[in-house]
Amino acid sequence: MAELVTRRENTIGWILFSNPVRPNAVTYEMIVALPEVMAKHERDPQVRVIAFAGDDDRAFAAGGDASEFAAARGSGASTYIRAMEDAYRAVAGTRKPTLACIRGAWFGGGLSLALYCDLRICTDDAEFTQTGVRLGSALSYPSTKRLVDLVGPAHAADLLLTGRKVEAREALALGLVNRVVPATGMSAAFAALATEIGENAPLSIAAAKIGIHAALLDPKHVEMRDVLAAIDAAHASEDALEGRKAFAEKRKPRFRGR
Repeated sequence: MAELVTRRENTIGWILFSNPVRPNAVTYEMIVALPEVMAKHERDPQVRVIAFAGDDDRAFAAGGDASEFAAARGSGASTYIRAMEDAYRAVAGTRKPTLACIRGAWFGGGLSLALYCDLRICTDDAEFTQTGVRLGSALSYPSTKRLVDLVGPAHAADLLLTGRKVEAREALALGLVNRVVPATGMSAAFAALATEIGENAPLSIAAAKIGIHAALLDPKHVEMRDVLAAIDAAHASEDALEGRKAFAEKRKPRFRGR
């Protein structure tokens, strides 16, 4: 049975792509379910970091489920694409930090979703392919822009026009991923990264995310009121007082997100 598997481990809210028959391929039902799953983790005050991964080591998310492609063609394609964009917006729009934990294959829709995460960490045996040109499909404009913003137009053209495989070290050099770790050390490396981020002040993280998102937009479309409000909220928070107090007392701060 293909499904999104969700759970919380300490302060990490996990979202796992599970498709035993096809290597964690993303089905339409999984795409439609993702915004609500994101909202659930967003509402949970115990969740400090939202993490995405495949349900096993075969793949992060091996693109869309090919068995659904025929139904998605023609008039059904727009519905399928809208659902994907709703899912991607849910990932990009959360105020909590999002991490993609990538093992094995990482292509198609799985690639697009990971690009909307704040950070991507992959194993040294992971490989990426943007398969659109090999399947007769096309990446949506928002996802294309996301890729261009990350790697630049020349590298984006190379990846999108050739559909070639990219191994982990090249993905790091291109800026597709932030870190590459040995496959045997992924769990420890990911836990350390998630803990490091999760211990920081939630309102400061939210302000940073809003600022980063605004920096990628055309200045005409930036709502500076929202950016400034998020910064002001962080400075005026109880956590800001706690941070200063902890610094003076030479101890780790205990942030509460308020």
